Amino acid sequence: MPETRVVVVGAGPAGAALAYLLARRGVDVTLMERHTDFAREFRGEGLMPSGVAALTEMGLETALAGVPQAPIAGVEFFRGPRPWFRVTPEQLGGAGPRIVSQPAMLEMLVAEAGRFPSFRLARGATVRDLVRDGERVAGVRMDSASGPRELRATLVVGTDGRASVVRARTGVRAERMPQAFDIVWAKIPLPTFLPPGSARAYVGVGHFLLAFPSYDGRLQVGWIIAKGSFGDLRRHGVDAWLAEMERHVSPDLAAHLAATRDRITSPFLLDVVCDRVERWSVPGVLLLGDAAHTMSPVGAQGINVALRDAIVAANHLVPALTSGGDAPAIDAAAAGIETERLPEIVQIQDLQQRPPRVLFGRTALVGLVLQVVAPLLLRTGIATRVAASVFQRFAYGVTPVRLRV
Repeated sequence: MPETRVVVVGAGPAGAALAYLLARRGVDVTLMERHTDFAREFRGEGLMPSGVAALTEMGLETALAGVPQAPIAGVEFFRGPRPWFRVTPEQLGGAGPRIVSQPAMLEMLVAEAGRFPSFRLARGATVRDLVRDGERVAGVRMDSASGPRELRATLVVGTDGRASVVRARTGVRAERMPQAFDIVWAKIPLPTFLPPGSARAYVGVGHFLLAFPSYDGRLQVGWIIAKGSFGDLRRHGVDAWLAEMERHVSPDLAAHLAATRDRITSPFLLDVVCDRVERWSVPGVLLLGDAAHTMSPVGAQGINVALRDAIVAANHLVPALTSGGDAPAIDAAAAGIETERLPEIVQIQDLQQRPPRVLFGRTALVGLVLQVVAPLLLRTGIATRVAASVFQRFAYGVTPVRLRV
């Protein structure tokens, strides 16, 4: 007999949200997280309107209000060091994103799940392998504070990120989409010259820099550079790549970067990956979130599609799990999740590939686009219409997602 009905591996947004949704419907669920807390830096903390809507569908709108966050009210674009144009979410037909504390959001989700007796959270539990009964996965093998152990379950849900152990142990292959860029992330003090809620984007040939207020009152800087080009700068140290950034931004931000160089925090390089598994489920296992489809950082989609995955997963799994469904019924429910979610994932990942192709394509073509084509499209209003179309899909998703259970 299984020790738990469902074991969810990885307490990221998809895993924590799904565990909450299952627990509140009385499904016995164990959520496993290899860290003992969430107090660490996360790569993506942009919550789009689609993510806010997902949490609202879950009944967590009030709880979300207590999570530290910073709304983005507009973005000022620069071409090199010179101001170019400003855009607001309202001009593009929607609400703007929020920069949320992912640690606080995850703590909120597991706290809400903890209100239900059918929920258990195992912190500091590292899954090493899967337990099998013949061709079917029947649980996990893990290391915990009390030593190695097995936990048997009717269904294992892998939400353990782009380096998913569950995905690796199933043998499911992923198709990787080649990426042309990486991102150097860092935080510095928030400058006084930046209006509240205002972000900046610096566009240049072979690089792109984002600077926006974070939930912790600091300025988050993301320097988007050609893939593989960070090695030389890293060998010269933090001062070298900060100096390189200063060459590509406006004088006020360059001066601020130089003045706060000794107060930089949380610098790290994100190796950008975008992939999608060939199938989201095998008998006894379901993959969700980055474990099923690692998202590019373009459009700040990671948290949002993960939360939408969780809602669709709950819609399919709750009826099968609460009606005493057998293994074939549960596997059919898992397959139905992929069928419903895949069209949106494919479209979003395709959209994510387009801006880097422009910025990191052939140098002469990029220069032509920035100097001639883009200004023409801005003057004629075509750029705004195209941007609005893309923004709507990034902000609200491309398929309807509603909680039915």
